[in-house]
Formats: sequence, structure tokens, C-alpha cells
Amino acid sequence: MTFIQGIVLLVALQRLCEVALSRRNEARLVAEGGHEIGAGHYPVLIAVHVGWLAALAFLVPADAPIYWPVIGLYLLVQLGRIWVLSTLGRYWTTRVIHMPDTPLITHGPYRWVRHPNYIVVVLEIALLPLAFGAWEIALGFSIANSAILAWRLRIENVALNARVGLPR
Repeated sequence: MTFIQGIVLLVALQRLCEVALSRRNEARLVAEGGHEIGAGHYPVLIAVHVGWLAALAFLVPADAPIYWPVIGLYLLVQLGRIWVLSTLGRYWTTRVIHMPDTPLITHGPYRWVRHPNYIVVVLEIALLPLAFGAWEIALGFSIANSAILAWRLRIENVALNARVGLPR
């Protein structure tokens, strides 16, 4: 196993743990009256992320240069991910679960940004390939991620706006 494949394995394990956490939170939220909206985008979102990891694992050469400062930035972004997950707590999911009677989270990173998790994801998708000089993977998957995020943000903003009484 190459260094990059080891990194990809660690990121994949992180994502699988997050999916397990998300499923637990989703089940709880649905039991409390929430419902998923916009599920049609979800398989595409998963495909983009799995494709990104596969491209890293299979297309980056074993002898690719390692840019340690970029690895450091990627690790710093992980602190943002932890901050988002800990701020949302039981409400964090990978799906869009609408809870109409639940107040919006307005502390932590949400004090400044409406969707901080997506900033984290945008940075991750660009930084990890760049850490190994794979700018083509960074560019291609950043474009794909931008498209799926645009789709998801439309869905999520409809739900969030309904909760605060803004136009849909």
C-alpha cells in the first residue's frame, strides 16, 4: 500500500464513521417527526465523494511528491469539520432532514456562515489531491462537487428558509 492509498483509506474510514453517525441521527430525527427532503441528489453526492477517493487511490502515482504544508492545511480543515459536527450534535446528518419546529443553530461556525460544512468539503476536495500534486483531480472533482453542492443548497435552503419564515 502506498502512502496516498493509506491516506485515502483513513479518509474513507472517517467518512464511514460519519455515515454511521448520520444514520443514527437521521433515525432519531425521523422518529421525532422529521422527514427527508430532496433525496434524489444523495446518490449523486455519494458518487462524487466515492469517485474522488477512488481517483486519489488509483490515479495518483506511488512516487507522487508530498506537499507537507498542504497536508497540514488539510488537517487544519479537519478541525473545522469537528467544529461543525460538534456544533450540530444530534442534528448533523449527511441527508437533508427537515425538522420544521426545531430552531436553527446559530452558534459555533453558524454564527458567521450559514453552511460551514460545505466550506470544509470544498476545501477537502481541493486540498487532498493538491497535497500530492494531482491538480487535475482537484479541479475535476471541485467542479463536480460545485454542481452537486448547488443542487443540495437549493434543497437545504428551502427547508431552512421555511423554518425562519423567509421566502422559499
